[in-house]
Amino acid sequence: MKKVLLVIGDAAEVFDTLYPLHRIREDGYQVLVAGPKKRVYHLVQHDTHPDWDITIESPGYKLAADIGFADIKPEEYAGIVLSGGRAPEYIRYDEHLIRVVRAMHAQGLPIASVCHGIEILATANIIKGRNVTTVKKCRFDAEVCGARFLDQEVVVDGNIVTARTWHDNWIWMREYMKLLNRQGK
Repeated sequence: MKKVLLVIGDAAEVFDTLYPLHRIREDGYQVLVAGPKKRVYHLVQHDTHPDWDITIESPGYKLAADIGFADIKPEEYAGIVLSGGRAPEYIRYDEHLIRVVRAMHAQGLPIASVCHGIEILATANIIKGRNVTTVKKCRFDAEVCGARFLDQEVVVDGNIVTARTWHDNWIWMREYMKLLNRQGK
């Protein structure tokens, strides 16, 4: 059974995390949750409110990481998914995570990113010249690193599949699974 990494940290978004966790398992892959350390992380739920200009964040479920970033051997995995929420703002500075993302990209493995996950791809410097999408407030992160932002549900550019928010999970994972399943289990 091939393995796929699901990257989280504290304040990873609930739907951005749990939907791909179960969708990828549904096709027979082993999903390993990866965090800065092997421990329990606190997920959050993001929602909008008509009287607020920013997203409202509330506590969500807790999820344990199966492996810490420093212990990941990229060659053992078939792909990687970068969850959204606020976690990417912090974990993008983890040198081990960036090493893993760059190595998997160099191997041409499927990489999925939703919402703030684009901040990890930007930090890894792998989106220059690529078409991507993300939540609008992260558009700058993509463009300043040389990507072309497209405001649509999902964008597939080579081995990278990006989506805006959890609202686009169904089409995001549909396109990611096409890439992942082409490799076989």
